[in-house]
Formats: sequence, structure tokens, C-alpha cells
Amino acid sequence: MKNILFPPRNADRSSPSQPSPPLQLLAVVCAGDQGLFTSLYTPLAQQLPREPMEWRRTYGRAPKMIHLEANFVQFKEELLPKEGNKALLTFPFLHIYWTDCCDTEAYKGSVKEDMMRWQNSLRAHGSADWVIVVVETNDAKKKNKTNILPRSSIVDKIRNDFCNKQNDRCVVLSDPLKDSSRSQESWSSFLLKLRTLLLMSFTKNLGRFEDDMRTLREKRTQPGWSFCEYFMVQEELAFVFEMLQQFEDALVQYDELDALFTQYVLNFGAGDGANWLGSFCAPVRSWSGLLLRRPIDMEKRDGIQHGEASLLDLRSYLFSRQCTLLIFLQRPWEVTQRALELLHNCVQELHLLEVSVLEGALDCWVFLSCLEVLHRIEGCCDQAQLAANCSHTVGLWAYATDKLKSLGELCGLVSDKGPTSEDLNRTVDLLAGLGDERPETANSLQSPYKKLKEALSSVEAFERHYLELSHAAMEMYRAIGRLRSARLVGKSLAEFYMRKGDPERAEAFLQEALKSYVSEGWSLPVTHTRKQIAECQKLLGRTEDYLQTSALLAGDVNLSSEERKHFCQEILTFASKSTDKSQKVILSMGAFAQLTRLQFHPATASVHSGADLQVELSLQSLMPVSVCVQQLAASIHFSLEHGGTHGRSKGTQKQTNIGTVDFSQGNLSACPLSSSAAGPSLELDEIQDRSPSDNSLNSTGMVCKNTHLVMRRHDSSSSPDTPNCVSPPTVALDDGAHMLKVQDITLEPGSNSVVFTAPSGDPGTYTLRQLCATVGQVQFVLPHIYPLVQYEVYSQEPLLTVEPLSEPLLAGLPQMVKFTLLTGHYTVKKGDALQLSNTETMPIMPSTSCTASIRNTASLLSIQSSEKVTSISLPPTPPYHTLEFQLEVLCIIPSGSDRPANERLTNGEVRHRDTQRPYHEILTSLMSIDCPWSIYSTLLALTFYIPFKTKHSLLSAGNRKYIQVCVQNVSDVNFQLVDVKLTEKQHASLELHSLNTKAQQLVCSKQSVFCLWEVRWKADLPSCLQCVFSANFSPLNQDISAFKPFHYHFQLERVTTLYSVQAEILPAAGEQHCRSGALCGLEVCITRLTEPGENEMGEESKADSDGLKTTKLMYEVADSSSNWAVCGKSSGMVSMPMLANATHKVQIEVMPLFAGHLPFPKIKVLKYLPHTAAPAIQPDPDSCVENDSLSLLDKTLDDQGDTASIRSRGSVHSVGSGEQQQRGLAMPRLEPFSPGQVFNHSHARQVLVLPATDDHIMEVNAT
Repeated sequence: MKNILFPPRNADRSSPSQPSPPLQLLAVVCAGDQGLFTSLYTPLAQQLPREPMEWRRTYGRAPKMIHLEANFVQFKEELLPKEGNKALLTFPFLHIYWTDCCDTEAYKGSVKEDMMRWQNSLRAHGSADWVIVVVETNDAKKKNKTNILPRSSIVDKIRNDFCNKQNDRCVVLSDPLKDSSRSQESWSSFLLKLRTLLLMSFTKNLGRFEDDMRTLREKRTQPGWSFCEYFMVQEELAFVFEMLQQFEDALVQYDELDALFTQYVLNFGAGDGANWLGSFCAPVRSWSGLLLRRPIDMEKRDGIQHGEASLLDLRSYLFSRQCTLLIFLQRPWEVTQRALELLHNCVQELHLLEVSVLEGALDCWVFLSCLEVLHRIEGCCDQAQLAANCSHTVGLWAYATDKLKSLGELCGLVSDKGPTSEDLNRTVDLLAGLGDERPETANSLQSPYKKLKEALSSVEAFERHYLELSHAAMEMYRAIGRLRSARLVGKSLAEFYMRKGDPERAEAFLQEALKSYVSEGWSLPVTHTRKQIAECQKLLGRTEDYLQTSALLAGDVNLSSEERKHFCQEILTFASKSTDKSQKVILSMGAFAQLTRLQFHPATASVHSGADLQVELSLQSLMPVSVCVQQLAASIHFSLEHGGTHGRSKGTQKQTNIGTVDFSQGNLSACPLSSSAAGPSLELDEIQDRSPSDNSLNSTGMVCKNTHLVMRRHDSSSSPDTPNCVSPPTVALDDGAHMLKVQDITLEPGSNSVVFTAPSGDPGTYTLRQLCATVGQVQFVLPHIYPLVQYEVYSQEPLLTVEPLSEPLLAGLPQMVKFTLLTGHYTVKKGDALQLSNTETMPIMPSTSCTASIRNTASLLSIQSSEKVTSISLPPTPPYHTLEFQLEVLCIIPSGSDRPANERLTNGEVRHRDTQRPYHEILTSLMSIDCPWSIYSTLLALTFYIPFKTKHSLLSAGNRKYIQVCVQNVSDVNFQLVDVKLTEKQHASLELHSLNTKAQQLVCSKQSVFCLWEVRWKADLPSCLQCVFSANFSPLNQDISAFKPFHYHFQLERVTTLYSVQAEILPAAGEQHCRSGALCGLEVCITRLTEPGENEMGEESKADSDGLKTTKLMYEVADSSSNWAVCGKSSGMVSMPMLANATHKVQIEVMPLFAGHLPFPKIKVLKYLPHTAAPAIQPDPDSCVENDSLSLLDKTLDDQGDTASIRSRGSVHSVGSGEQQQRGLAMPRLEPFSPGQVFNHSHARQVLVLPATDDHIMEVNAT
């Protein structure tokens, strides 16, 4: 809270605009030398409250800093508390005896006796809080030099005489009126002592008072207990806290009294009443409202003290005290909140206590109280604060407006006829109960008293004040965003205008209120408000609006049957008028009937041109009686389909099934119910643009079908076509060329079914846009049918498709394909035939028993076949029918050399293989068909799959050679193989000896068969073999005639064994077997087996100094299974003479890592080709040797016998860096031997490795 105008702590407390508690301060009684005290009173009263003291309270309550202000009074016997008097406000908390005596004789003669009388009086009244102040001045000492005692003698005597055990009760004040450091120090010490004693006394007596108050409260269940007496006791505690400016603690006391009284009233309502409540049940004689301009309303307080206060008096006084404390606490907005609760609770409490109140008196009291609170808050805050915090005060404005309206109705000030004599008498009685105006507001022109008295004085004054309050409340509600409350006040204003005979203004407020009720779904207030709107519209003569509202009320189930029939009859009466026929009234159909379902027959909602299509509408009539409809029509929008959009696919619609659309209550119009803020959902269609020549896809996209619904503006009102609409807008009626019409039907209350015959002459898309029911001069129109409802009329070109009868089509076997002809608009006449072009790779196998099916009717086909063309005569077929027949075709499997290198479709695109199919090879056969309805030939492609995947391998055993062929069945059919053969086409002397024992082999689905032949030769083994694998196959359990041939061509090169590699592993010296972890010797022996051939005498060989041809080989020892560790060099270069039986041995140290029968390390032998040699095969880019291992070959490797480790990967290895290769420099490389050129004798050998000897020392302790 900012800038709130509160009085400062020491402000004038007599100003009513700045209230402060008019209470006494802490009482301090002064005895002794009154002249001395009088001289010190002013500085003492000023300096005592300057310094705060820490106040520590009991029961664990938090300490607080307080300023102590005292009321110093002269000692009198009457001021001492009497026995049984527990009042705090008049209680003397501290007694002070003042003396400046420094003469021994004077002390003994009079001062001592006066002190003794003073102490005896205190002791007799039980007052133990006292202090003796001895004031020392230099002037007094000078006057009595002869009798003067030492400085502390008088103080010591006083302490010995009166303060035996309480020496701190005697205080010395030195020269208090002088401005010296000694005086200031003495004065500060005295003030601290005085504050401490005063606070101790106050805390002690306050605790005693609180204990007594609690004891009194605990006795509230005993007979004779009085709430008013307890009220005065606890209020005295609140006064004490307020006196100390502890306003929060003071407010707590009043809140406790408020809660205690409220609980007693609630118990009384529940049947448990207290006797003292009887005084509050007296009839209310005064209703002057709250009085908040006085800090304490002594008149009402006296009434409470004497038990004569009424319920309104008690509540008024209690709230006025709470208001005062809240203002001091700078919480004015809490005052408004509490005031609103108080006013509502007081009304209820009067009903619970059954208090007799004059009719209208409570309204007067509430009205005056609301304005009094508002005026009190206005006195504390400026206009900017009031405007910023109007959310706290608007409730009081609205409550005052409501009560003023009730008073106006009670006193006859609202009716257009004015008040009667009885109303005037009632007004006089109400004004009499207000009493005289309070003096605090007598000079104010806008006091609540004057406003109420003026408002009840005349009709014009009442209207002025009521409109002023109503508009103020509405503006405040709108400013804080509470539109519902603003419209509720407006609805009350509308009722006021209706009583005043002004329906035009009333309707505007009623329409605003209706918006809130509709948007929040309050059905009963919607019905009640609509009835009021209908009354206004009827009085204003707005026929169309009145009929629309009457239609809504006729279908409203919240009304009785008689009321609904009345409003329905209003519509029918107007409709039956025979006046101007051209002037029709267009109303929204949402109030008349609801479209619940639409069904197409046939259900596909798609027919060819000229076919029959029926549309069945299900309507739910909301009228309470049967209504004769002269015409029910649906307007249709026709759109012509073009080539680019002919192939579009339908978007997903909210349908129960194809051809049926169910409409919910929120989907009857262009927008959903007003409670939904999302708007209508998007209705999307996919658009595909295809080429007219080959139907290939050019582009695709999305189109919104209900753009006119999505893009239209939505306001806060509901849809005009729903039964909950506020103010139905003007409905536009389309009059298109295409209409669905039905004449003279009767709509019964509830469900009705209407069948239309839809037009289907022109091909295109027909969209249902509007629905119109004509009843005489009235037309009920549904402007938008939502979701979108369409049906299609098509004109289709003939379409011929060929598809396999079963997937997949297998090459090499007769397969059935299905021809399907959709005739479209074409009529197949007698003599029409299909001309199929024959191809060598896929001959058609005609059958004399081939039949065609037309609507389950079989007709025999006539098929004539020649060398190039197969002609199929078609039976006569009407338009839009389907003709089906089957033909048997055979795709011949080409030999390996004749198979296509790539597979391309007719449009040049490369066919992408189906990764889900396991077939190795795919064959595509093209078929050209000439149709009688087209001058162009139709190209159809059939895809066949070769059922076998075949691969071969060359196996060696020393110099002996074997050829293995693997036939894998990749289809789902089980085959049998017979006449399995392998032949070599170029060398007649070569013999291929079959090692296959079975003449017939079974190849199951997804299984393989291996066939093996041994190669035998007489002279020399050719380096290249041209082989043909052949077999006959057929599905299982077929006769011999079903077998078809299968051929597989392949070529084997470099089949001669050039080198043999033998290896031996020798244990360490002195060991019989190898041991793990110990070095062993690996001896590798490479032997040349044959003389060099012509192709080996090229650049890869080199002549040494003796003229002997040599070649360089590279060996590499590696163990991928991690059983061996190669120590030292694992690879190297050897120079092999190109002579038969030439041998080279290599010694390598290896170490077994595990014990057991370990396989020999893997030994690789590669050809080393110099940079001048041409590669025998193209190098694989993924098989380059690592660059970091090639630096060893930068030197002339031709002169080196051995090198360091060169690790090779793959088949061909380039020796050199990638940078050198990029510059195009010729580098040495490694090339692997072909399979069979190198035979490794130790390939599958194993060697026994024993565990390493391990000596362990075990310590054993025996105890």
C-alpha cells in the first residue's frame, strides 16, 4: 500500500478524519515534594517515551520494542486500587516519591514520617511497585552547610529505613536541570531505571489481568455468565494494547470477541442457545448504519456495557473498532472485505436469532453501512489509489445498488405508476428509523444519510441515485475484468427499465447478460433471460428477432410444455399469414431442428453418371408439436473435376462408416459450441497431380476443404446455429442450380427421416452446403453443413490391369496372371478383341477352356495365337462393369551370359529391388496390348523372380582341384533337381568327375544344395576354365513333363597351385613340448611347385646376377584369435626363384599365450609387384595398406631380402602414401594370390601347449 494518509505517532488525536485512541496513558502516581516534581515534569514527560524498550511477554510470544508514555498524577488515596477492582486503564503501575532533602533534621522531622505514611498506604492496597527519587542540587547544599551530612548519608538512611532488600528502589538524581555531563549521565540513568520499573510493573499486572480474563472466559458455560461483561473486560485489554500502539494485538482481541459471538449465534441457530442472547433478540428500532467517523462510539459502548444494545448495535460498534485499528495498521482494503462479510453475516444472524425487523429496515442499514465504509476509505486514500484498488470496493458498490433497488421496489418508486399511499407510509416508517443525522456528517452534502433520504423522497431522485450507483458498479467491474458481474448488474438494470416501460434499453443489457450465461453453460438463466428478451422484442415490434427467440424458447426443455407450445404457436401464427408472399422471414434452423445423421445409398457416396443415388437425412425436431413443412430443400455446390485432380484420395472424415456422417450438436454449423475456443477442426484432402499420358505423379499437396469455416471471424458469442445462440445473425440463403427437394412433409417432435433423390447427371463433386425448411412465410436455414458432406459422380475411362494370381511370379515355371478390365463408360461390343504382342522371353500359353467372368457370369473366351500376336476376343460387356479372365505365361530364365546387366523400367528409371524379398535376380517382361477403345498401345510390365541363387568355389588339396556349386532355393516353394551336370566348354581333355551320389536332389524352401566335382587332367591343368552348371527343376510332386531347365555359367581363372606353405612349431631348447609364456620357434617353408607360365614372365619377375628369374613374395604371420604373440618381425620379403621345387625357409619366434591344443598362427603369402608392373585386377579402394607402415618401403626394396612388419588388408595393397597416389606416381603394391594358387599345409593343424611351470610357496600355520 503506497501513499496512504495516516496520522503520525504524535498527531492530533481529536481530529475525526485522523482517529487515534482517546485513551489514558500508563498511570504513574507521584507523592512527596510536588513542587520538585512540577519543575521536572516537562523534561520527564518528553524524554521518557523517546527510547524504546524490549517487551518480553509470557507464553513464548515474540518480544517487541515499545515506547512507554506515562500519565503522571498527584498521589491521592482514592487512586489506589480497591479490592476486586481489576481495571487496567486506571491502574497505577508505578508510585514515585520525590524529595530533595539533604538536611538530617528535616529528614527526621517530616520527610521520614511522610515516606512511612506513603509506604503504609501502598502496602495496605497491595501496591509493590514504587521508587524513591532523591534529587541532589548544589543550591540546597549551600543553604544547609551547617547540618549537611556527607554526600551519601541521606540516601543511605533512606535505603536503610525503606529499602532494606531493594536498594535499586532508591534512585539519586543529580542536578537534573543543569546542562552538564554529570547531570546528563544521572538523568539518563534515572530514565532507564524508570522505564525498566514501569515496564516490569506493566508486564506483571498485564499478565495477571490476562489470567483473570481467561478464567472469566472459561466460565462461559456457567449460568449467569454475561457476554457483555466479558466484552468490556477483553476490550479493556485491547485498549491497553492500543495505548501502547500495538494495534495488531488490539485487533486480535476484537477478532476473538467477534468469533466468540458468532459461534454463539450459530449454536443458537442449531438449537443450543445461551440465556444472555435474549437481550440481542429484541426488535430492531434503529437502523442508522455503521458509524466509522468516531474512534469510539461511546453511546453504543454504554449500551453494550449495560446490556441494552441490539444485535446491530453490537456489530456496528465491534466493526467500528476493527476499522479504526485497520486504518492505523495501514490496511484500508481489508476494511472493505470485512465490511462486506459483516453486512451479509448480520442479515443471516438476524434470521437465526429471529429478530423482528421492519420490512426494508435491513436494506436501509446495509445501504447506509456500505456508503459509510466507502466514505471512510475515501478519507484515507487519494483518487489514484481508489481507482487502482477498485476491486476491493466494487462489492460494496454493487451491494448498495442492490439494496437501493429493493428499497425502490418496496416503496413503489420503480413502477411506472408511482408510489401509493401505502408505499408512502412505509417510506415514512423507514425514514423514522434512521433517526437524526449524526453531527459528524451534518455538514457533508454527500453523506449516506442525505443520499438515502433524498433517494426515497421522489421517483426522479431514486432513479438518478440508482442509475448512478449501477453505472459506477458496472464500470468498476469492467475495469477489473469481471464481465460476468458487470453483466449481472446490467441485468438488474434491465429489469428496472422493464418496470419503467423502456424495453429498448432493457434488451441491450439482457443481451449482454445472455452472452455470459451461454458462454458458461448456465441453461436455466439462459432460458429466463431469453423470455425477458422475447418480451422486449415483442414490445418493440421486432418481428424477425422475436420469432427467432420464440423458436429458441419453443425448443427449450427447461420450459414447461404449455410455455413451449405458446412460443411455437407464435411462429405458426405468423407463418400462416397470407400477406405479402414475397416477404419471407429467414431464421436459423438450429432452434427449429437438428441434423443428426446423413446417409448415402449406395454407401460409397460415389456413382457413375446417370446412376441412382439417394440421400437420407435424420432430423431431430425441437418443436413441441407437429409442424407441416411445405418444402425441405438442400442446396448443392457443383464443382467440375479436372484431369489434375481426378486422382485425389479422400481425406479422413468423422463418419461411423463409409457413406454415413453423424453430426454432433456442436457440428451443425460453421463453428463449434461457444465453450470451445479452438474453432472447427481442419478438413484436409490430399491432391495429387498425375500425368494424363502415363499416370505418373507430377506433384502432390494438401487442400483445406472448410476454409470458409476456419478463416471466418469468431467472437465471444456462440454459434448462431446452436440452440444456445445469443443473437442470431442474418442468415443468407443460397439458390443454386442443383437442389435436393421434398415437398409437403410433417416433422413430428423427435426423430424424423427424409429421403432425397440426388442429381447425378454431370460428372463432378457435389457438396451439400445449406438446408432450408419452409413453413409458410418462415424459412429455417442451416447456413453451413459441417463437417463437409460430398458425393461424387464420375465418368471413368476403361482401365486394363494385369496382376499375378499369386505373389510372387517365379521365372522358369508356368504362372497364372489375372486380366481385369474396368469398362468405364465404354461398351464392349461383339468382336472387340485384345491384341497381345508375343515375346521370346515370355510366351503366352493359351488354353481352350479359358473363361471370362462378368458379375459372376462366365463366358468362354476365344484365344487365337500366332508367332507375334495373341488375340483374345472379349464377350459383350455393358459400361461400368468388370471383366476378369486368367492366362498362363512362362518367363524363360536366360543363361548367365544372356542375363541383363541392369534392370530398367519402360520410363527409363532403374528398378529398386524390394529389400523385403530374398530373391537374388529379378526379370522384367514387357507386354504390349492393343485395346479397341484406344488408338495407343498399352505397355504392361510383369516382374518375375529367379527362384535360385547360385554360387561356385574352387577347392584345393595339394595339387588336386575340386569345383563346388551351391544352389540356394530363395523362394517359398520346394523343388526337386535332376540331371545335375557340370561341363567345361574349351578343354576336351579335362575331366570333371562327379562326387554327387544322388540322381535327384530335394531343395526345400530357404535351403541349399551343394554339388562337388573333382577336376582331372592329363597333361597340364589349364589356367582358365569355362564351366556350365545345368539341371532340371520342378516343384515337388510334379510329373516329368513339368521339369524345366536351369543353367549357370561361370569362369575359373588361375586354378594352378603355384606355392605350398608348410610350418612347424619347435619348443624351446631342452623342452619336449611348448609351454605357455615360453618362446617357441616357428619355421615357415615356402616351396615353388610349378615352372613359371607365360603370364608370370612379365614385369613381376626380375633376373638376378646369375641370370635366374626371381619373384618377390611377402609373408605375414598373424593370429586373429589372440592365442599367439609374434615376437620380432611378423612379416618380411623373400625373393623366390621361378623354378619348380625352389624353397625358402623363414624362422620366426612366437609365444603361446594359453595352454591346450592351439591352432597354428595364420600365415599369409602375397605377391610383391614393382611399380612398373600392371595390376592383374583392379585394386579395391577399401583395401589400401596403412600409410604409417609404408615408410619402410621408401628405399629400393628390390635390393632388400627382409623388411619390417607390413600389415596388409584386403586383396590389393598400394605401397606408398595417399599423397603420392594422388599425384599419380606409380608405387609398389601387394597383390593376393587367387584361391588355389597357394596351398597351406598347416591350415588346420594344432600343437600341444603345456601350462607354464608355476612354483608357489604356501604357508600353513597349525594351532
